[in-house]
Amino acid sequence: MGDSTSSKMADLSSLRIDPAARTSSGGGKRWMVIAAAGVILLLIVVFAMAGRKMEVSVAQARAPGGAESLTVLNASGYVTPRRRATVAAKITGRVKEMLVEEGLQVEEGQVLARLDDSDAQAAFAAAKAERAVSVAAVPGLEANLKDAEQTLARALELQKDGYMDQQSLDSAQASRDSLKSQLEVSRRQVIASSARMAMAQRELDNCTVRAPFAGMAVSKDAQPGEMVSPVSAGGGFTRTGISTVVDMASLEIEVDVNESYIAKVSPGQKVEAILDAYPDWKIPASVRTVIPTADRQKATVKVRISFDKLDPRILPDMGVKVAFLQGERPAGTAAPKCMVPREAVREDGARKVVFGLQEGRLRKLDVTLGEARGTEMEVMDGVTPGETVVTGGPKGLKDGQKVVAKKG
Repeated sequence: MGDSTSSKMADLSSLRIDPAARTSSGGGKRWMVIAAAGVILLLIVVFAMAGRKMEVSVAQARAPGGAESLTVLNASGYVTPRRRATVAAKITGRVKEMLVEEGLQVEEGQVLARLDDSDAQAAFAAAKAERAVSVAAVPGLEANLKDAEQTLARALELQKDGYMDQQSLDSAQASRDSLKSQLEVSRRQVIASSARMAMAQRELDNCTVRAPFAGMAVSKDAQPGEMVSPVSAGGGFTRTGISTVVDMASLEIEVDVNESYIAKVSPGQKVEAILDAYPDWKIPASVRTVIPTADRQKATVKVRISFDKLDPRILPDMGVKVAFLQGERPAGTAAPKCMVPREAVREDGARKVVFGLQEGRLRKLDVTLGEARGTEMEVMDGVTPGETVVTGGPKGLKDGQKVVAKKG
């Protein structure tokens, strides 16, 4: 019995796994499985990357021609009028009547608004009455003076004949001189009262606000019942303007040109303008003047451009893009073969190259460049019109590499 039990215990102990053998064998197999999974995942990523083609942005090389091929500089700015006035009253007063609306065509001198003129009317009536009193006093003094002069003449005759003493003669002469002085004062009072009446009339006229020139009212800045003043009221609710009038015949373009490129701009130079509101409408224009000063903060020079012909669609403060044109190509200068976007040109050492795209593969093309024309470059040789060129993509593009054109 005892021998049998000992034998069974020995058999059971022989079934135990050695801890060292279990650690080395099980752990190694687990790490091998993990490593194999990692290699498989890496291979999947590599094959996926190899199967996916790089995306690039492309454009078509175009044949030279049109204004684009003569563009030497592009800029953007706004439509601005040379004559714009915010019309205000010359006096402080309450608006009685507004006769202007936005979009109304006005003529020079047309009434835009009327202010309350009750005080001015009263002042004018008082000045008018004062002048009437002054004028009425003149005839009486003139009659008295005429009588005094006749009295003096008779006194002189009587004094010669010895019938009047010297004292009576002096009295007649003094009376004549006094009336003459009073008449002069009265006449001057008439002049003074006329001036006061004219001043009162001016104050009355100031209650009527008129257009300073012909144009279009682009804003209505006051309403009946509001107070208006030619100066700010210091935080109150007093308006400082009645309406803004723009001379639509004076519309032009104002752009800021970087001072590094201002040498390419000259008065009279042809310009092609495109309004942001009408991107398909090319408007001929020309440089009117280059303002002879620079903005040191922005390092720009202001250029004013006149439209060759105005159009009702052109409105103040519209955004506009302009292309300054070179004009005729200098004699003896070779014409470019095509035009490509600037970003299509790359540097390969000392060479200039362009990547073409043909049947999904890149072709490195050596190019000979001409002048820059706005956002494009002249290509004298190396690219033909209609050829697809790469304008953007990842770095390290190579000749013969498979790529796909980016959609959109």
